Amino acid sequence: MSYGTPAAGAVPVCPRHPDRVSYVSCQRCGRPACPECQRPAAVGVQCVDCVREAQASAPRVRGAFGGAVATGRPVVTWGIIAVCVAVYALQWLIPGDFIFQNFAFANIYAGSEPWRMLTSAFLHSQGNILHLALNMYTLWIFGQALEPLLGRARYLALYLISAVGGSVGYLLLTPWLPVVGVVGASGAIFGLFGAMLLVQRRRGGPMTQLWVLLGINLAFGFLVSGIAWQAHLGGLVTGAACAAVLVGTGRSQRAPLWQWLGLGLVTVVLVILTVWKDSTLPLP
Repeated sequence: MSYGTPAAGAVPVCPRHPDRVSYVSCQRCGRPACPECQRPAAVGVQCVDCVREAQASAPRVRGAFGGAVATGRPVVTWGIIAVCVAVYALQWLIPGDFIFQNFAFANIYAGSEPWRMLTSAFLHSQGNILHLALNMYTLWIFGQALEPLLGRARYLALYLISAVGGSVGYLLLTPWLPVVGVVGASGAIFGLFGAMLLVQRRRGGPMTQLWVLLGINLAFGFLVSGIAWQAHLGGLVTGAACAAVLVGTGRSQRAPLWQWLGLGLVTVVLVILTVWKDSTLPLP
């Protein structure tokens, strides 16, 4: 949108609001600006159009790991939590165990319904709300730290790829079980765990507490029945691989390109492993 400048001697009016007389001019373009269209500047005021144009042309500030700096609330983390809680509610509201039957992951579905490798990460054990609560609390803890550091897009990619990696880990480390289905965000959250280890190491922060916490959680998965420790390992390795890509490229000029190519390569490796393992499974 463009506006003309007032003719010499004419009463100055705001270009955006022609019914309003204004003797205050924008310091950038010189056009009159009514109080509604004025924005404070270092010297004087600027009109809302010049401010918007300057914001659009300003270079995006990138963090230490190449992503656009994410300020404010961790909206991606809250979004993932909201989806998981909503799906959990639907598991109770929709009769017949429909959601579990159609979106949980089992090895038998790796080749025929591969989307289950991702959707299962948004489901949780219907009869165990503690499963959901613990996963969401852990997600919130890691999300607050990683989302601002990595940027929202890279953080979301890390989470989703780690979720798939957890399913691939389960596929690789368990026999063919046509009846057993696995659900839960644990694989993706262990991916955040693996990423946090590499990020913290690059930043030079303390590592002891992270290693202790990781050891406890891994041991818990091995010692307690009904927990898919294979998914935990798969998510952990995948998250670490994704973080290695993000941390290794840093803030170089070509960092965004190499980072997305690297994340794509991790995804391709997961696909290759899935196809290979599915081809070796015995027929039902």
